[in-house]
Amino acid sequence: MINSSLYDEKTFYQTFSRDLEDYQNEVIIESPYITSERMRTFDHIFQKLLQKGVKIYIFTRDPKEHDDFMEPQSEEIIKWCETVGIQVLLCIGNHHRKLAILDRKVLWEGSLNILSQSHSREIMRRIEDRSATMEMFGFLKLYKFL
Repeated sequence: MINSSLYDEKTFYQTFSRDLEDYQNEVIIESPYITSERMRTFDHIFQKLLQKGVKIYIFTRDPKEHDDFMEPQSEEIIKWCETVGIQVLLCIGNHHRKLAILDRKVLWEGSLNILSQSHSREIMRRIEDRSATMEMFGFLKLYKFL
């Protein structure tokens, strides 16, 4: 039986942040948009994970695909990520998936842009099931990149 729970924009970040701190090997986040404001939410957590040796991968849109407001902000955050040891993989072609995979055991998926959400109404599902998580990992062909 798959263990899953639903969250909205009000309950997601507290649970997801707490979840991140429990994992030891790898964090994969797909978020088409990245904002400075939202990344401040994760700065301290990401730094702690990196100090523990956790590999962090962020899949996001190529900043060139953003508007004039988002492009420089995205470029700045990507540079910061690479400076601290977070590997950023740029996607082209209107990338819009929103998910996270933690230690290839837990899958978060839904409509919420994890690294940029601020005012919209959203939903995310947390699935704690290695089989379902690896199904998504394979479906997205992430083994090609990691």
